[in-house]
Amino acid sequence: MKKIIYIASFLCAALLAGCDDFLTTESPDFSTDKYWRDKADVEAGLSAVYGQLDNRTGSYTVAEVKFVVETFRSDEMVKGQDVNNYPEWAALYGFTYNNENSSIKEYWMNNYNGINYANNVLYGIDKVQTSGEKMSTDDENHLTGEALFLRAYYHFKLIMSWEKIIIRNEYLTGESQTHKALSTRTEAWDFICTELDKAGSMLPQDRPSSEAGRVTKGAAYSYLGWAYLTRAYEESDKKAEYLGLAEAAFNKVTGYELESDYGSMFDGTNKNCKESILELQFTNSTADGTFHKHVLHFWVAPGSMSGWDEIRVSDMMYNEFLKEGRIAEGNMYDARAYGSMMFDDPYYYEGGHILGYNYDDIYDENSATRYNYRKYMPSTWSDYAQNYVGTNMPLMRYANVLLMKAEVYNEQGHPEKAIPLINEVRSVHGKLPAMTGSDQAAVKAQIEHERLVEFTLENSRFYDLRRWGKLDEAMKADGRTGFSASTHSFLPIPLMEIQTNNEINE
Repeated sequence: MKKIIYIASFLCAALLAGCDDFLTTESPDFSTDKYWRDKADVEAGLSAVYGQLDNRTGSYTVAEVKFVVETFRSDEMVKGQDVNNYPEWAALYGFTYNNENSSIKEYWMNNYNGINYANNVLYGIDKVQTSGEKMSTDDENHLTGEALFLRAYYHFKLIMSWEKIIIRNEYLTGESQTHKALSTRTEAWDFICTELDKAGSMLPQDRPSSEAGRVTKGAAYSYLGWAYLTRAYEESDKKAEYLGLAEAAFNKVTGYELESDYGSMFDGTNKNCKESILELQFTNSTADGTFHKHVLHFWVAPGSMSGWDEIRVSDMMYNEFLKEGRIAEGNMYDARAYGSMMFDDPYYYEGGHILGYNYDDIYDENSATRYNYRKYMPSTWSDYAQNYVGTNMPLMRYANVLLMKAEVYNEQGHPEKAIPLINEVRSVHGKLPAMTGSDQAAVKAQIEHERLVEFTLENSRFYDLRRWGKLDEAMKADGRTGFSASTHSFLPIPLMEIQTNNEINE
């Protein structure tokens, strides 16, 4: 217990970027009953909860934990040469991992750390309201909503990667509470959906710019819709019910618009834009004495750009980007191709569109690849050349809500309601004409295509394929011979958890 409390106290230094007051809050000491005194203490505690989001606890962990676990299992990428130097990363790509894999263990621990901190904050809110400097009803609701959302979010991340998880919804006061059995999948989903729905009712609709990165109703209802959409496929006897609940949740996501400059959402020039619903916050500023940067720009870049060559564009992904041909505005391919990758195209031969350089400045006959990811690279070479960058990472965008909502409509037997949403994304992001076809099968195929080109490297591909029952088919086509859906659709419970939790015997 002392170790858990110490970590919670220490990690409160990992605060939200873009909100000066939130950033400069002193690290709280949760280990004393004297801590929870007022609103400021609660907000300091919440900063620790946010600090665990998507493995942003260190400059390397976003790449080495989040992207290794979430991206390496998908068919949109091919591992680069440097991955061979890290056997445990390569094991995720080749599906040869076991329950001792360090990236899997860190991913599990990170999410449960976030859950533990959220439970601390919920306890703290109650303590402030009963024996401290009582907050206003609005402040209490908004802060409680944040803590509930974040607790649900961490559970959501876990249930998307593990078949069964432990529901942790108590403030820990003794070691005996750490021994807890795995819940059924239905129990976990019920808990997550209840939490997200409650959070949505308590959170504010909007945030001032000084609170960029803090969650709103839109985030809660977006993930609630995603949860119900996933359940609609998993629990076929309740498919109609869950599709209806997903639709209702997505209908509550209002006040957002698609961003016309697709690539700007990933290169640091358009942080927290009008499309952003939830965004992982980073900054180049170190004015507050903390460090909020990452190294993903080197992960995606080829060796010819002094990149580390960790993640390459797969042939399937490259072909998917270009398969509709030059039908976009200006006789171009899908605009999302240019926002996501560098490839042999006239656009890249003039105008310095690769961070001030042209295609033949970067690639030649000796290049290991002829195309690479561009997503998450900063906009200029001077920014790229830094050891660390402060580009944000969108976690939930309005485009995702529109395409998931289109999927709901199509599964309900209403492709005519799905098509306008698909075409909106195609027009604004892809600069493309309307889709062809109008029946349910055509719309389903189009949704699968749009999600692939829209969200590459945003870590939804593996979960999309599993939802659609297409993991075996996709991995076989990709030559991933080590994959079996019966074995690898979900990750193994880490050995560390099995050894320390008396209620788990797997």
